[in-house]
Amino acid sequence: MSMLSFESLCLKEDDCPSPTEQQGTEDEFDTDLESDEKEESNNKTSISEVYLEACRLVGVVPVSYFIRNLDSTTMTLNHHGLGPLGCKALAIALVADMNIDTLELADNHIQAEGAKYLVEMLRANFTLQHLDLSNNYLQSEGAEYMAKVLLDNISIKSIKLSGNGFSDDDAKYFADALLTNSKIKELDLSHNEFCGKGAEHLGQLLANNEGLEVLDLSWNHLRMKGAVAFCAGLKVNMMLKHLDLSWNGFGNEGALAMGEALKFNNTLVHLNLNNNRLTNEGVGMLCRGLEFNDTLRVLLLAYNSLTVEGALTLVNVVKNTPRTALEEINICNVLVTETFVHLLEVTCQEHPGLDVQYGGVGGFIAKKPPKRVDPMKVIQDYLDQRKLRLWDFFRNIDKDGTMRVPVADFRKAVQQSSIPLDRYQIEELIQRLDRDRTGMVDYRGLADTRKQMMRDHRRQLRKVESRQKKEKQKSDRILKTFQSAVDAVTPRSSMVISPGGPRDDSSGGPQPFSATPLSSWHHIVMSNSSRYSVSNLSNEHVHLPMLGGTTPYRPTSSPGMRSYSQPNLLDDSPRSAPGKSVSAQGICSDSEFGHSKLSPTANHLTRSRPALDAKQPVVKAKTKKVKKKKTTKRVDKDLKSTNVK
Repeated sequence: MSMLSFESLCLKEDDCPSPTEQQGTEDEFDTDLESDEKEESNNKTSISEVYLEACRLVGVVPVSYFIRNLDSTTMTLNHHGLGPLGCKALAIALVADMNIDTLELADNHIQAEGAKYLVEMLRANFTLQHLDLSNNYLQSEGAEYMAKVLLDNISIKSIKLSGNGFSDDDAKYFADALLTNSKIKELDLSHNEFCGKGAEHLGQLLANNEGLEVLDLSWNHLRMKGAVAFCAGLKVNMMLKHLDLSWNGFGNEGALAMGEALKFNNTLVHLNLNNNRLTNEGVGMLCRGLEFNDTLRVLLLAYNSLTVEGALTLVNVVKNTPRTALEEINICNVLVTETFVHLLEVTCQEHPGLDVQYGGVGGFIAKKPPKRVDPMKVIQDYLDQRKLRLWDFFRNIDKDGTMRVPVADFRKAVQQSSIPLDRYQIEELIQRLDRDRTGMVDYRGLADTRKQMMRDHRRQLRKVESRQKKEKQKSDRILKTFQSAVDAVTPRSSMVISPGGPRDDSSGGPQPFSATPLSSWHHIVMSNSSRYSVSNLSNEHVHLPMLGGTTPYRPTSSPGMRSYSQPNLLDDSPRSAPGKSVSAQGICSDSEFGHSKLSPTANHLTRSRPALDAKQPVVKAKTKKVKKKKTTKRVDKDLKSTNVK
């Protein structure tokens, strides 16, 4: 079979009818209409002929639906079993098409080979705007071809690549392609196999892309560190509006990172976190970010491990946050209580647009059963309050002083006393003091009750402190990983959200934020010197060394904060310690350089060296004295030796 090229089957200009062809001179208007209709019909006929010829040459059966619907702007060819060769014939026909703007090829098993043909077609076709290639078994090779589409084509606005078996390494293709492509508005990568490393690449995608508005990553494996890395990219993103992360297993770790991202993100409108293994604790972490967010409108949390406590937390956040934009909260699997319904009604009076979907009334707040008081502790406290001894209490029934009394006498004595024990506690106490069922109670065990209770109490406190310490360490570790991921996915020249001016305590809203370059924000935070403090940056110009003859950037002053750009001259140098100050050139100034005043206008490569320490001459003088002592000792030895002689 001869190889078929696009050039051999593309329509030539000579084959197209002339739009200026005249059919008569009586009615020019009607004649123009007739010529346009003839041109369209000829174009349709030519595309169908090209498609039929292409199918004949590649050896596939033509799809009649394609020929019948060439007039439509949407071509739906899902589940037609095209395969790679059928996709090749279709791509050849679409090279010269100027009408179809939506092409749906889901579930056709075109594989990477078919994707290659579509890439060649899209290099010539700039009419297509929406492309659906879901469930086509593209895998890694196909992901590379799709990345080429995103790099070369400028007309595609939305692309669906769901269920194509993409792995972690394939996410880098999309991150690199969308680094420069700002035309793509919708991207569907659901039902793939992205995990931790893939989530890092997707976080870089969000941090660097400036056009994507809708992203679907449902049914992947973005968990643990992957979820934290992805949320780091969401923190600095300024375009995304719709995000679907359902069925990913985010967990409470991801909820904590998402809460941190929502504190700074001010563009996200729709967030889907359905079925992500979130608990009441995770919802509480998420709500910390909702307190500062004023753009999110839809929050979907269905089919998570939430109870009434989590539902109450969500409604309380809306009620206590006047600036919130939340309009829809979905917790349709949660059974609530009457208390929740009453709180929701009160909240809806303040926020009339709020709609909370819950499972119904019939839930309950799980309460732990009251802990039963140890009867031995009750007796010991009773004796301590009255400053009595055990023998004083039982001496009427234990006249021999053996500290062993019959069970009946012991039960009667306890019941007749004023010790606050019920019948069940008395029986429990008897079972503990008469383990062998001998009928005699040995109440000497009560003497060691205080020591045992003290040991148990200390052991319980250690358990609580250990659990709290582990939870705090876990949260700190997640936040540290989140911040490291933010630094990793954020480019040097990107903009980050940083605190603005001083916050007015009287205002009830969240703290205002301003955008500054990442490099300047990093050095403003790390600097402890008064010369480059936030307050002084607004009063003086910082001149940085020029690279390659370029003119330095001169920022405009602002009353709250002044930002400045900085070349990365010391990229390989480690970060400065918190106790050291960082100058405008990025040089860490230790205490030994405290007396050297560096001018902000001077180049760090030609700056003057610090003055010598005044203690150095003293050290030299000491060494001279030591040498003199040695010489005098030698003279004394010589004199002694001469006298002996």
